Amino acid sequence: MSTAPNVYIVFYSLYGHIYTLAKQIQLGLEAQGVNVKLYQVPETLSEEVLQKMGAPPKPDVPIITADELKEADAILWGIPTRFGSVPAQIKAFLDSTGGLWASGALAGKLTSAFVSSGSNHGGQESTVFNTLTYFAHHGLLYAPLGFADPHLFDVEEVVGGSAWSAGTIASGDGSRQVSDKEKQVATTQAKNFAKLVLAMHKGKAILEKANKVDEPQQTPVVQKQKEAAPAKEEQQPKPATPPKETKSDKTDKGVSKCFCM
Repeated sequence: MSTAPNVYIVFYSLYGHIYTLAKQIQLGLEAQGVNVKLYQVPETLSEEVLQKMGAPPKPDVPIITADELKEADAILWGIPTRFGSVPAQIKAFLDSTGGLWASGALAGKLTSAFVSSGSNHGGQESTVFNTLTYFAHHGLLYAPLGFADPHLFDVEEVVGGSAWSAGTIASGDGSRQVSDKEKQVATTQAKNFAKLVLAMHKGKAILEKANKVDEPQQTPVVQKQKEAAPAKEEQQPKPATPPKETKSDKTDKGVSKCFCM
């Protein structure tokens, strides 16, 4: 087993807010000593539509396939909200993971998410809720952020995020950028998530080592003797002597003793 676990950050970002959070979370994970890879999910909109929406060019990040998820020890999902749920791009990708579900390839892996919405009440929590059914079917173990960062208690200014995940508020037109406080919340989530991943990774290594020790080791001489030893002839069991019929048996012959009939 590798000394450092692999965490995949899989995201969709239209205007760059989720990508900004993804990079911040990457820094937080790497600071804890885990390997990190960033991936985008495939785009479902045409270039013509993206241009009309004023979307900037996509970041230089590889596009993931469902099969590549098997190589990750843990997965973090970057999800912008769409009417309080996941956007079509994320849903289309998750829907393509049926083969992984059928084989149980993702069962037991840690997972979490981070989100972006246009307003304070744009569905940051419900977006996470709507991914939990996918995670549950796969057997992925969701690790919430909790109120682990003090900025989540801040009511003096707009701060994205919740007990479920880090997040950012992008404004309706996408003009608001990720704030320093939101970046700090994302770093806290990354730090805590990395600790869980490292603990699970080390635990698996200890179990694998213990299982190897428990396996009985046979020397070549003992193995040779076992192979050379003649097989013992199987003794045929003697036919059982039928019990003698008693007087009461003769009396009860043909009478059912089952009271359920």
